Amino acid sequence: MRFGYFLSSEEYSPAEIVEQAVAAERAGFDALWISDHYHPWNDEQGHSPFVWGLIGAISQACSLPVTTAVTCPTVRIHPAVIAQAAATAAVQLEGRFVLGVGSGEALNEHILGGPWPSADVRLEMLEEAVDLIRELWSGEVVTRQGKHYKTDTARLYTLPDQPPPIYVSAFGPKALKVAARIGDGFINTQDDADAVASFKEKSGGKPAQGGVKVSWAETEDEGVDIAHRLWANAGLPGELAQVLPSPQHFEQASQLVTKESTADSIVAGSDVDRHVRQLQDYVDAGYDEVYVANMGPHYVAMIEAYGRDVLPRLRD
Repeated sequence: MRFGYFLSSEEYSPAEIVEQAVAAERAGFDALWISDHYHPWNDEQGHSPFVWGLIGAISQACSLPVTTAVTCPTVRIHPAVIAQAAATAAVQLEGRFVLGVGSGEALNEHILGGPWPSADVRLEMLEEAVDLIRELWSGEVVTRQGKHYKTDTARLYTLPDQPPPIYVSAFGPKALKVAARIGDGFINTQDDADAVASFKEKSGGKPAQGGVKVSWAETEDEGVDIAHRLWANAGLPGELAQVLPSPQHFEQASQLVTKESTADSIVAGSDVDRHVRQLQDYVDAGYDEVYVANMGPHYVAMIEAYGRDVLPRLRD
């Protein structure tokens, strides 16, 4: 069982992201997740640096494995370019890299002005993109005319000794089937034992990573205030996270999320028992790795408290 720290690119500057990665290694976390966004979910979060530059910086600052959670290799960036970026990241991290992929959100992928495909088409595009990425990682010259993507005598020259695993994010039964078919592992952000069990059954027991956010603060009330100010969007239901196109739309929709519902849906404050129980729920759901992000300014205190008080209890 591995416990990792989730680097939230939407909320922190590049320097803060690297600071958190170093602190997580020092505190005893086993690995890192890092989000890949063009926009934050709302203007209050205030950041969204380019993930591939951050991974390069992290590779020089600490030795923890890194997973993108997650990259969309279908619309905003052509999968041939993602193949090159991920191969370079794997070289920089000396093989300690997992390419986490998903079908994406309009929030990040609409920026070039094209249409936002339906969920079924996005899954079809994701499957083709993953196949192309793996072909390019062979080091061979690739010329392809696919349904969604084409390449012309493309070849990658900087490659790791072994191609990195590709883990696939999935919500819902259709996406789970695709993830089990094309992925080397599964990524999710819910303590959903049924989804984990379904993926493992369909994939022949491949590994699963789960992620969750907390709001560390001296008091629960302060933590709830921080979470509601920065991450009320996490309380939006259904497919809104996939189809709303801008931070401003998320801000408008998030006005329907009450502070009480935010309080009910997160662990806030510094009660170690509550933090332990939440991560234990993910362990009990069947995940092989659990990643935790902090919301708000108290990330150093959170990382140190987890290293000192939370992770040892979970490992015991």
